[in-house]
Amino acid sequence: MAKPLRLSLGSVAILHAIASGSRFGFDIMDTTGLTSGSVYPALERLEGLGLVESSWEDQQLAHREKRPPRRYFKVTAPGQRVLAEALERHRGFARLPRPEPQPGPGQA
Repeated sequence: MAKPLRLSLGSVAILHAIASGSRFGFDIMDTTGLTSGSVYPALERLEGLGLVESSWEDQQLAHREKRPPRRYFKVTAPGQRVLAEALERHRGFARLPRPEPQPGPGQA
């Protein structure tokens, strides 16, 4: 049996954002709170793994709206499976007890 693919929390957040309807870079950044320096490299890795696929919008549409063309992403069937496994695995974090705040230096 193949070893399950382990994704970082950031990659899981990106996959989840795409599966939830955020389809292009800026939208994914807004949804996840991640920076472009995190999102775009992760999108390339996720596409290389076959978990997402992308397509460019029509250049004329973007030109009419006076903006650069958008690259739209969608989660593939393997990506849906990996996302479901990752969400189940990370669900355990929500059940961990919350740590008590620790006093800072000079506080007691």
